[in-house]
Amino acid sequence: MESAPATGTTTIDPAEVAKFQAMAEEWWDPNGKFRPLHQMNPCRLDYITAQIAAEFGRDLTAAQPLKGLRLLDIGCGGGLLSEPMARLGADVLGADAAERNIPVARLHAGQSGLAIDYRHTTAEALAEAGEQFDVVLNMEVVEHVADPLAYLTACRRLLKPGGLMICSTLNRNAKSFALAIVGAEWVMRWLPKGTHDWKKFITPDELYDLIRRAGLSPVDRKGMVFNPISWRWSLSARDLSVNYVTASVKR
Repeated sequence: MESAPATGTTTIDPAEVAKFQAMAEEWWDPNGKFRPLHQMNPCRLDYITAQIAAEFGRDLTAAQPLKGLRLLDIGCGGGLLSEPMARLGADVLGADAAERNIPVARLHAGQSGLAIDYRHTTAEALAEAGEQFDVVLNMEVVEHVADPLAYLTACRRLLKPGGLMICSTLNRNAKSFALAIVGAEWVMRWLPKGTHDWKKFITPDELYDLIRRAGLSPVDRKGMVFNPISWRWSLSARDLSVNYVTASVKR
């Protein structure tokens, strides 16, 4: 495993980073180890763009509705969210603690004709450097860090006043264990065994509490629900039992 980026404080869990280092080359294979994220991506993008449009008064039918907004994609991986955000006009910085993800992301962005600032760094290091963003995407990361509150506090520091954070994670209950661990890792083998640690999953109420303690104001949360018949993900206002996503703002 390559060394972690230098920073005075960090919430990085080296064991969690190592899991994603090992899978770095497969980010853009829709049938590979990141197949669940490829399938979930349209649902995630629907939520992200709707929340950004509502918060910043943007018209999503415009050619580049996010133009003029600076956006951070923490835990960017291979760029599955960074690239569509850049296509929509945002000035995107993609950050990842797994060093091997960065050249993969840079190569794919170059092949796609997109200018994205990819860096092997952490939320804490960016906050210490005084970086500021209108939007922070914090998707499927908080369940992998060593200290969720310290991590979310760094995310708050990265937001400009009036900025928006989108944070998604996995609920902690019997259903999430059955679907996200047993189903996704053991039976379907969509992800390698051990990708997730069920004990680090966070309930929606726990996440809202952490967000508030970090200094942000939660404004919305939705479930992301997989339908095995249509084989598609959709947003739900009521079903947050497994995957869910939240929006919060820096007042």
